[in-house]
Amino acid sequence: MRERGKKDLRDMENEKQETLLDYIRNCYPDSLLANGYDDCIIGIGCGNDTGRVVYSVPQMVEVCAKELAVDYEEAIEWLEYNTFSAYVGEFTPIYVDGDHYE
Repeated sequence: MRERGKKDLRDMENEKQETLLDYIRNCYPDSLLANGYDDCIIGIGCGNDTGRVVYSVPQMVEVCAKELAVDYEEAIEWLEYNTFSAYVGEFTPIYVDGDHYE
């Protein structure tokens, strides 16, 4: 049982994601979000990519596999076809593969 007033790791992560989403919505209202993958956002692009939301591919695969009840390979295939290859304009999200950025 956790002590009163102490946050667990999950609460802190949720708060961090909500803060990031609020920042994106307030500072970059034209940014596009991938539906259902808010927890996979790792940042926002800068420089020539300012305002583009950046997602973690491994996290997205995990979410997709769970939501579709499929294995890793099928989740990758589904995301590649339905999400990663979609160009929806100047603010198309950026998808980063690998774990070296965390």
